[in-house]
Amino acid sequence: MTQPTTTALVGATGGAGATRLTIELATALAADGRDVAVLDAALATQGLSDYVSGPLDPDVTALVTDAADEPLTTGLVELDVSTTGRVAVCPAAAPFERLARAMTTDAAQTLEGRIDEAAGEFDHVLVDAPLLASNPTVAAATACDRVALVAPATDRGADAIGRLTARAADIGTDIDAVVSTFGSLSDADVIVPESESRATTDAPACRDDSELAAGVAAVAAVLLDEDVESVSASGSVLTSVGEYVRG
Repeated sequence: MTQPTTTALVGATGGAGATRLTIELATALAADGRDVAVLDAALATQGLSDYVSGPLDPDVTALVTDAADEPLTTGLVELDVSTTGRVAVCPAAAPFERLARAMTTDAAQTLEGRIDEAAGEFDHVLVDAPLLASNPTVAAATACDRVALVAPATDRGADAIGRLTARAADIGTDIDAVVSTFGSLSDADVIVPESESRATTDAPACRDDSELAAGVAAVAAVLLDEDVESVSASGSVLTSVGEYVRG
């Protein structure tokens, strides 16, 4: 089977930590020498823009509407991480009028093309996506090789897993892995433990937090078939990865 290169990380609820996990996973992959693009499909919250600085012009909403003819590279911003590979981020930072146009079916089809474009230039493409309830998220989930459902370890997160899995089936795609954040859910395939580094300004923290690193490495192993042992700050082998993978 061909190794997956494009992945949608879909939040099962608000506050699931999908955006933060996307940044941490991208950093882990880059630490092992992969070049990673992160595209934003969570257009309403625009949380990915908090992880980069400087002007976002064009942002991802422009690249699927007014600037659809421009190359994706014009909207990529390098994440400030010291890694062998690079992380290039394309967030949403838009006025409401353009945001509304970016949520249309036509714009979602253009987003699919942007994902393919990024896949031609990067080793991995990660798409930060909210609930399966908008055109951009549906486009990301159906266009990507793999789909992860990111669910917080709460009653609300547990309840959302079955509902979102059924919704994915309704649009003709599968949930390849359920990732539990902020603790352990019994239905999760992978567990990412809660980190003391919760603030946006702390990210990415996977190179300094060994437990977080092991959880993120487990996500890479289960979801992407990738071994990212050098993600830790010391570069040592992460022997505890298996603790975060459900048997």
